[in-house]
Amino acid sequence: MASLHFELVTPEKLIRSEEVHMVVVPGTEGEFGVLAGHAPFMSTIKDGELSIYKTENAAPELIRIEGGFAEVNEKGLTVLAEKAEL
Repeated sequence: MASLHFELVTPEKLIRSEEVHMVVVPGTEGEFGVLAGHAPFMSTIKDGELSIYKTENAAPELIRIEGGFAEVNEKGLTVLAEKAEL
């Protein structure tokens, strides 16, 4: 299965830039999952946890984020968070 390029960025620095299977994002209209080949869109995000699945059957890695935006495009998923706690 194709991998998804994922980046997590805060105003201070680039936190993550890696290939993953799937990311679940806490959108303001509800959580949404992003896989490789997802349709392009943008969403605001609410305070919550990103769930990062490195492989299809892996347990998720959780990263607490606060506010910001998520953008899905042909290059992958970029989450621009106001704050991220590893």
